[in-house]
Amino acid sequence: MPELVNTDFEVHSLEHVEAAAPRPWWHLLKYAVAGMFLGIVFVKAEIISWFRIQEMFRLQSFHMYGVIGSAVVVAAISVWIIKRFNVKTISGEKIDFTPKRYNKGQIIGGLIFGAGWALTGACPGPLFAQIGTGAFVVIIMILSAIAGTWVYGLLREKLPH
Repeated sequence: MPELVNTDFEVHSLEHVEAAAPRPWWHLLKYAVAGMFLGIVFVKAEIISWFRIQEMFRLQSFHMYGVIGSAVVVAAISVWIIKRFNVKTISGEKIDFTPKRYNKGQIIGGLIFGAGWALTGACPGPLFAQIGTGAFVVIIMILSAIAGTWVYGLLREKLPH
C-alpha cells in the first residue's frame, strides 16, 4: 500500500512546465460556452431547484440522489480508465492520484457544507446557473461563500487538519 502523504497544503512547482505563449482573450470563449452549456443542463435537469434539493434532504425524492450517484459512477469509471490506460493531459503530462490522509476536519467541513446546502437550497456548483434563471438573491450566497473561504484562510492554522 502506498505511503499516505498529507497534500492539503502542498504546493507543486511549475518549473518543469514551459511558459505558454500569451493567448488572445477570445481563446477563453470555449470555457464560457462550456459553462453556459453546463448551466443549461443544470436548469433542465432541475438540479438547481431549491425544491429538488429540499426533497433530497427530506428523503422525499430519489431525483438528486440519482444525479449525484450517476456523477460518482462516471467519476469512478473515468479514474479507472485514466489509471488503466495511463491517460495523459492534453499537454502530455502524466496524471497522478495522490492518496490523502483522513482527518476529522473533513467531517466537520462536510457537515458545515451540508448544513449550508440544506439551509440555502444551493450547492456552490449551480449558483451562477441560478443567477442566470433570474434568482438574483443567490448573489448573497456567493458573497457568503467567498466570505467563508476568506474566514477559513484566516483560521486555517488553528483548525483540525
